[in-house]
Amino acid sequence: MSLDPSGAPAQPGPDDVATAILRPKKSPNRLIVDEATSDDNSIATLNPQTMEALQLFRGDTIIVRGKKRKDTVLICLSSDDVDEGKIQMNKVARHNLRVKLGDLCTVQPCHDIKYGKRVHVLPFDDSVEGLAGNLFEVYLKPYFLEAYRPLRKGDTFLVRGGMRTVEFKVIETDPAEFCIVAQDTVIHVEGEPVKREDEESNLADVGYDDIGGCRKQMAQIRELVELPLRHPQLFKSIGIKPPRGILMFGPPGTGK
Repeated sequence: MSLDPSGAPAQPGPDDVATAILRPKKSPNRLIVDEATSDDNSIATLNPQTMEALQLFRGDTIIVRGKKRKDTVLICLSSDDVDEGKIQMNKVARHNLRVKLGDLCTVQPCHDIKYGKRVHVLPFDDSVEGLAGNLFEVYLKPYFLEAYRPLRKGDTFLVRGGMRTVEFKVIETDPAEFCIVAQDTVIHVEGEPVKREDEESNLADVGYDDIGGCRKQMAQIRELVELPLRHPQLFKSIGIKPPRGILMFGPPGTGK
């Protein structure tokens, strides 16, 4: 640590605005993703101390937010085997959130989730290729029976039945984008299977989280791009036009 002329330790100056935008904020609901010991698609397991800090109880439904503006709904359980500040989720839940082990996610209670009136799910074409039989009776009915599983529109989930594992995608949920599948919920499975290549192309979409390094530059770009889109009234009120483009310059190999 350097000293100022008076001999006192120099205080670190505040970060510039651009760097501060990307600095993670300390919050009890920001948790580190960990591997689950259970392979249940609908379960997230937390340390009891973490649950107490978040005012959560065993069996509560929570909203978990990951990367690329993805979120999902899970049932919260507690275990002393989970480290404080971590959340255990299986591979399916992590896929829906676009997160990997060691990534950060945010958790909050989902008090207003309703029982679903109707949900529409379809299998992926490659997981049912050559498969005969009734998908609802063999896979979906045992999976949802008396489980009160939360579902989120757009999520995928795996169901094991017989000698095969089938992957499904949630096409539609009524009355909201997330709901609990209860005994009275009507489950529709009619329609053409989902093409795997369509889903994979969506997963290939690039977002801010896919770009490593360049934190200061990324923050400046987000400020230039997102601010006019999210708060156009701000520019209108002060009578200036938002930027219409961004010019990036620098030597080769610097991440442009």
